Amino acid sequence: MATWRRDGRLTGSQRLLCAGLAGALSLSLTAPLELATVLAQVGRVRGPSQGPWATGRRVWLAEGPRALWKGNGVACLRLFPCSMVQLAAYRKFVVLFMDDLGHISQWSSIVAGSLAGIVSMIVTYPTDLIKTRLIVQNMLEPSYRGLIHAFSTIYQQEGFLALYRGVSLTVLGAVPFSAGSLLVYMNLEKIWNGPRDRFSRLQNFANVCVAAAVSQTLSFPFDTVKRKMQHPLTSLVSANKLMLSSDMMTLHSATPVHKTSHLSGLPFSCPCPDEPPPRWCDCSAEDDGEAQSPYLAHCGGVDVHFSGAVDCFRQIVKSQGVPGLWSGLTANLLKVVPYFGVMFSMFEFCKRIFLYQNGYILSPVTYKLTPGVDQSLKPQELRELKKFFKPRKLESKKPTL
Repeated sequence: MATWRRDGRLTGSQRLLCAGLAGALSLSLTAPLELATVLAQVGRVRGPSQGPWATGRRVWLAEGPRALWKGNGVACLRLFPCSMVQLAAYRKFVVLFMDDLGHISQWSSIVAGSLAGIVSMIVTYPTDLIKTRLIVQNMLEPSYRGLIHAFSTIYQQEGFLALYRGVSLTVLGAVPFSAGSLLVYMNLEKIWNGPRDRFSRLQNFANVCVAAAVSQTLSFPFDTVKRKMQHPLTSLVSANKLMLSSDMMTLHSATPVHKTSHLSGLPFSCPCPDEPPPRWCDCSAEDDGEAQSPYLAHCGGVDVHFSGAVDCFRQIVKSQGVPGLWSGLTANLLKVVPYFGVMFSMFEFCKRIFLYQNGYILSPVTYKLTPGVDQSLKPQELRELKKFFKPRKLESKKPTL
């Protein structure tokens, strides 16, 4: 799979900053599609309209436009530690897979990248779980107010191991993900009918998008089960919700009236015939028999009952069929092209700024190379040369008698 080539004219911190800024902007622009994907995977998308547009519109009307970016702040903050851990692990695996001459095959490079990705995902997994919790909760009555509050709340209420619930699916999902990347990489020359070293930027961009689409499609069932496991589950309805429901039934003895759930957009029987449904009330979830959560009482639960990862696979296939494992795949594939398009563009723009700052180009807009500067020099070497020749230039400019 074609990726960015490492430019020796940038320092390690500059490359990391370029990748972090590019990733943060890409995540922010595609956050509504990520929200639609997660809600479909967890099972919060119901009704006749289940597409990304309908899901986004439903969330917008129920919780406001800011709700489309729920969890995006945590996802952006997670980029930098994840990138640093992945880079450090990748270097270790590359050294491990090198032969006696210091060479590494393309297959070994892909395996090293996959293993580095697994290590970084395991280390930063609690932030991914918190991102899912922030997405599925109701923003108007949130159970978690942010990253730190979510971390402490989950730790106190559910224990430390709850922060790693579903982490095994990340490791298992890396196998089909790597297989998909390798499948695309091995057929690039057949697809473009030419050698890899002559691919244009547009071809490289297309290669990345195709590889990402194939890899994510193959590993998507594992990601779906992981999202369901990240949700705090219990087979019983929340005790608080039951108490509130019984109190409301006592106060209002009239016949239940069918109203519309503010979460799912489906009709449900609410015990309050003359009042608008309370925000915690999502009785349609109870009628459907879905697994409720005592920790996210304002957003319901997932759409199946299960006791573990294997049982979750079984229950999804039993209730929704095999296609249920790919719920939300459309929204996930729709974000591939804009995500990598913005990432490539932003990375290139940040790279030009740092090249201009380091003195390799005259302007970050025109990308014209600086005359007389050896482009093969590293930034530190170029700075040393500038310090060496600067006094001599000043001496030559002094007037002589």
